[in-house]
Amino acid sequence: MSDHQLRPRAPAPTAPAPGPRAPGSRAAAAFRAAAPALAVYAAVRALGLLVFWAAASAAGKDPLGPLSGRWDSVWYQRIAENGYGYTVTLPNGSVHPDLAFFPLLPALERAVSAVTPLTLGGAGLLVAWTAGLLAAWGVYAVGARLRGRRTGVVLAALWGVYPTAFVQSMAYTETLFTALAAWALYAVLTDRWIAAGTLCVLAGLTRPTAAALIAALTITAAATLVREYRESREGRKYREGRAGPGGRERSPAGPVPRRRARMLAGVALAPLGWLAYVVFVAVREGDPFAYFEVQAQWGNAIDGGVALASFIAGLPWPAALGLCAALGLLGWLVVLCVRQRQPLPVLVYAVAIVVISLIGAGYFGSRPRLMMPAFPLLLPPAAALARLRTTGRTAAVLTVLACASAAYGAWTLLGAGPP
Repeated sequence: MSDHQLRPRAPAPTAPAPGPRAPGSRAAAAFRAAAPALAVYAAVRALGLLVFWAAASAAGKDPLGPLSGRWDSVWYQRIAENGYGYTVTLPNGSVHPDLAFFPLLPALERAVSAVTPLTLGGAGLLVAWTAGLLAAWGVYAVGARLRGRRTGVVLAALWGVYPTAFVQSMAYTETLFTALAAWALYAVLTDRWIAAGTLCVLAGLTRPTAAALIAALTITAAATLVREYRESREGRKYREGRAGPGGRERSPAGPVPRRRARMLAGVALAPLGWLAYVVFVAVREGDPFAYFEVQAQWGNAIDGGVALASFIAGLPWPAALGLCAALGLLGWLVVLCVRQRQPLPVLVYAVAIVVISLIGAGYFGSRPRLMMPAFPLLLPPAAALARLRTTGRTAAVLTVLACASAAYGAWTLLGAGPP
């Protein structure tokens, strides 16, 4: 036997263990994963804009006017330009102060307009469209984490073809709020409580429905603490049984206290944005309940659904029957979300958005728009579409829905009342 056969072999070189990826590389990887969802969302919203542009041009109307210069958009731009202090008194004597509108969107409009050649209306559209892409990314991220990437893509597309999705192309707060809410929920699902609380602060400066997001974080944290307490009691009893009478077996220290501290800090942060604006209105008006009085002046008081019931009762029976069917479909979606065993923060958020939208006394026509941020309601149909045998069938269904949404959006913007 030769010498080289007796010589021990050198160990094969091993590749060094990969270290943690830089934040930039993680963000780039996340963007690449979300690119199909963003592309589909951009396509369906572009279709909506194209149909509306063609309809407005055929009617001899300015296509940009309804997107940035009507209804709530005007109020936000006036706040961005002059600050708070404007009030409208309608012929019926009702008073509508601009303090009903939260400050984050006007602040962003003013900032963008200051650093670009855009007008406040153009800045509002840029903010809304950018936020729409960020919202679609967040919606995809939640859907992909819960049901896989294919479902995440379909979920983002369904949110983009929601019946009142034309509002996503307007200088409104829906896209901004949904982006903040979706990423806050994703942060909770990935145990990033400080980030979730921070995003909730910004959501609280955007819309009053941030109360749903605050409730989602608070209830999830409370349920987590109760579950961990029960598990710790059961574990302690088990360890005491192993140690024997009078004995003691200590468990090793772990990261649980630090995680609990982050969770409690996130929950403590969550309501600060909403509370800050309520305090601002109270100080400005010299009344601790001024914010709620402002909302009541706009007809947004909570009446437990009395206004909704009265509205349905006053409709012709075919319209009332159709509206009841729509509400039944909404309830069925909620039941499907429960049966789907959606995580607690996602489920609480969606249900709370629906409840807040239905128990107010405000203008009925805006309620579908108010429920649009409740994107988890679309998870059951998204999962069903994702399970279709071929991508072509899924694309065909989404195309039909996109065309219907675009047509409805053009009709609403050109002739119907405010959303």
